[in-house]
Amino acid sequence: MKCIVNVNPGLQASPASSFVQTANRFSSEIYLTKGERRVNAKSIMGLLSLAIAKGDTIELKATGGDSDEAIQALGDFLRQDN
Repeated sequence: MKCIVNVNPGLQASPASSFVQTANRFSSEIYLTKGERRVNAKSIMGLLSLAIAKGDTIELKATGGDSDEAIQALGDFLRQDN
């Protein structure tokens, strides 16, 4: 699922930590892609390495038994207006 990040200021520090905590609630493998780089959405270091800012377009992919729920929850997180 492609998504435009609406979290302010993006996925740095506190928002990134909250995103990873949300991702870790699911058993599915979850990946986030920005441009040509793909990282495990459950890895804070991987997520921070993408330097995702508000307005960036990312793609979420998940595989596993709860993948649909994971994509929905993480997509909602990224689209939230704060």
